[in-house]
Amino acid sequence: MSLKITKIETVTVPEIMPGLLLLRIHTDAGIIGCGETYYVPHAVASMIHDWMARRLLGADPLAVESHWRFLYERTTNFGSRGTELRAISAIDLALWDILGQVCEQPVWQLLGGRTQASIPIYNSSGGPSYGGKRKDNSQGWPGYGEVGNEGPYNDYWAMVNKPVDYAKEMLDLGYRALKTWTLDFAAHKVRGGLYLRPEDLDEALRPLRAIREALGGQVELMLDGHGFFQLPMALRIARALRPLDVLWVEDIIRPDSIATIADFRHKADIPVAVSEMMIGPDDYRMVLEERAADYIMIDPTWVGGISQTHRIAQHAQVYNIPVVMHDCTGPLTMLSGVQVATATANVVWQETVRAHINLLYPQLITEQPVIEAGHVLPPTQPGIGTAWLDSLFSGPELRVSEG
Repeated sequence: MSLKITKIETVTVPEIMPGLLLLRIHTDAGIIGCGETYYVPHAVASMIHDWMARRLLGADPLAVESHWRFLYERTTNFGSRGTELRAISAIDLALWDILGQVCEQPVWQLLGGRTQASIPIYNSSGGPSYGGKRKDNSQGWPGYGEVGNEGPYNDYWAMVNKPVDYAKEMLDLGYRALKTWTLDFAAHKVRGGLYLRPEDLDEALRPLRAIREALGGQVELMLDGHGFFQLPMALRIARALRPLDVLWVEDIIRPDSIATIADFRHKADIPVAVSEMMIGPDDYRMVLEERAADYIMIDPTWVGGISQTHRIAQHAQVYNIPVVMHDCTGPLTMLSGVQVATATANVVWQETVRAHINLLYPQLITEQPVIEAGHVLPPTQPGIGTAWLDSLFSGPELRVSEG
């Protein structure tokens, strides 16, 4: 089939998820590919329309790898990280979506076929405002989620205030793993990343201890430090966590130095996940070579899309290091992780936020993720597995490039 890209659309939806950028790539055959990325969406949209659209308009959308290499290599001339790589990520998702629709196959089939029937999921204890609309209509700051108040799906509040009830509820729903961010309050204090007081650490770990005492090993626990702490305090946290048998700690220490992460991992004596904060493929190569991680964590819409996620996951498999997929953002990030996980034998967990799944995703996409007994099922629809609601692509936030 001979296709050409005819139009590129981006839009933000501040009334639903202020940090989310929605992308659609149109073809002359009427097939539309959907993509996304998250954080500073207007900057990413400008990168797409002001620069990358020149490569794509009039081009063959099925040349997925060719477009990826061209855009990545050209951006390395002035720095390929951040906005540039998020733009490539969104485009890559949309091109894979088109390829799947043309071939009438889900993306996981095109990546090599099914390696697992379903993907275990864990719930990150966020709430509706983590990534969703806030009182000030802002995107919020990474790692600065609000505990908020008791309410439907506010799992951050529940983990802090009623951890055992929350864990029992999630177990009843089929979830077997929970991740929490209970250290954040201490990190946000002045000099909190430099010095973590023992009483603050005790307060942060109180919910995890309560769950362990009440439920034993029925549920896996993970702790995300959002990259706030330096090495001495990261080691203090690790020592306190050892009796709790956590599945992993994640971003307890900032990813500025892979050598320091490796030092932390070797001294911590608990499993370490590294890290959606990694961006470039060489970052992951060094993490693997330095033996700095027990788990490799990837965010598909920050690292370079489905193409790059698949490459990194396969690279990790050579080292016998399992992969976990990050998602605290939009629905296509989650579904991209599921597509790669289905086709990659060493992806062990997919992150989810049930507040997003139940409250935000229905406002964004046509087909919802199917979750059963703590697992997400691979989409069976051709392409990425869903599409943006047409009604979202209107209004003053819409930008269009045509050619």
